[in-house]
Amino acid sequence: MSKANAVASSNHEVMKVMYTAKTHTWGGRRGGISQSDDDRLDVKFSAPGVPGTGTNPEQLFAAGWSACFISAMGLVASKMKVKLPADVTVDAEIDLCNSGDVYFLRARLNVCLPSLEREVALAIVDATHGETCAYSNATRGNIDVTINVV
Repeated sequence: MSKANAVASSNHEVMKVMYTAKTHTWGGRRGGISQSDDDRLDVKFSAPGVPGTGTNPEQLFAAGWSACFISAMGLVASKMKVKLPADVTVDAEIDLCNSGDVYFLRARLNVCLPSLEREVALAIVDATHGETCAYSNATRGNIDVTINVV
């Protein structure tokens, strides 16, 4: 492993960087554009709730988190020797909130694991949110998150 791909964490374990996303953004959330260095992402921004085309950062965050959560549930289910249903879904809701001059996010993930017993589904979701999902780990303690198994 090269030094560029390994970083010593605070507890002296070696951490491998699996991927680095790179984007170039200009114009912000009102009419801005963001493009990835590999040309796979080319997004136009518009402010939430106003007419026009484009998406907003909260929608991108919701999409990224829900996709990551589904993949992480697959890892957890595999470790538990449980077959994850093919039609698993996560409906993510990201609230952009403010209090005075402070802006913050709040999140709800509504997870549907059809055909699994509720106890098994809860165990998968708890382990995913508690340990495996990178977005859950990144947001822990920073935003209010509610996970619902529906």
